[in-house]
Amino acid sequence: MNLAHPCYDSEAHYKIGRIHLPVAPFCNIQCNYCIRKIKSSDNRPGVADSVISPRSAIKRLKNAVAFDPRIQIAAIAGPGDPLANEATFETLALIKQQLPEMRFCLSTNGLLLKDKLTALEELGVRYITVTVNAVQPEVAEKIYSYVRYKKQVYKGIQAARILLEQQVEGIYRAAQRGFTIKVNSVLIPGINDKHLVEVAKEIRNAGAWIMNIMPLIPVGKFKDLPAPTSSQLKEVRSQCSSYIRQWYLCKQCRADAVGVPGEETCSRSQFYACPSALNLSSTCKVLEQCSNGRVERGDICVSC
Repeated sequence: MNLAHPCYDSEAHYKIGRIHLPVAPFCNIQCNYCIRKIKSSDNRPGVADSVISPRSAIKRLKNAVAFDPRIQIAAIAGPGDPLANEATFETLALIKQQLPEMRFCLSTNGLLLKDKLTALEELGVRYITVTVNAVQPEVAEKIYSYVRYKKQVYKGIQAARILLEQQVEGIYRAAQRGFTIKVNSVLIPGINDKHLVEVAKEIRNAGAWIMNIMPLIPVGKFKDLPAPTSSQLKEVRSQCSSYIRQWYLCKQCRADAVGVPGEETCSRSQFYACPSALNLSSTCKVLEQCSNGRVERGDICVSC
C-alpha cells in the first residue's frame, strides 16, 4: 500500500516533504515525559521556535512550497494537542481554501478524536497519528499527571480510564470512516516496556494501520529515567511486529519541522537557516498571551 506520506511510507520518506505548522500551543493532558517549549533549540516533539497564527501559517506554508515543491503534506503536531486548539481548524480551513492540492495530517493524544472526526473529515484530513502509551489504566496512570476533559480535571486512575477509553474509541471510529491511523508509543523503561505488546494488539483490533515505537527522551517528570537502549527498542519493536506493522524511520520531530524527513534531522533545517525562505521576520510572531490572559515566557502556558 503506497500511502504517499513520508511518515507512513518508507519510500515517500525520502521523496516527499512535509511541514509542521506550530499553531496549537494548548494541551488537555500532561504526559510525564513532555515539556512544551517555545524559543528552544531542542530537537524533540513539543518544541518550536514560536507559536504562529493561522494566517501566518499560510504564509509560511506558501513560502516553504515555493522553496521546495516536494512539500506536499501540511501537518499540525503541536506544540500542544491540535484538537484542543481552535487555531488548528482555522488553519486547515485556510489551507483548503488557498492551497487545495495540499494533503493534511495531524497528531493528537486522542482525547477529543471521536468528537472531532466530522470536522476533520469535512476539512479533508487523511492521516491521523494518535499517541497511545498504554491500554491498561494501571500502567497509564504512571505516565499521565492529569487529563482535562469536558471542563473537568482528572488525575490518577480515573484520568487514565477516561483517556484510554477515548483513545481506543477514537481510533476505531476514525478507521471506520477511512482515515489512515498511525499510533505513536513512547517506550518508557520500567513502566510500559513489557506492556507495549498489549498496546499493539489493541490498536490493531481498533483499526490502526501502523505503529511507531519511539524511545523515551528523558525530560519533565521522567528526566531521571534512563532512555531505552537500542537493543531494548529493537526487541520491543520485534515483539509488536507480530501484531501490527512497525515504523522504523521516526526522528521524533519538532512541532515546526519542515522538509523531506529522509534528508534532514527534523530540526528547522535549511529553511530556517535562510530567513528569506520562510519570511520569518513577518510570519513567526510569537503568541505570548494565552486565552485566559496568562503569559509564560519560554514555556507555553498549559493552564488554559
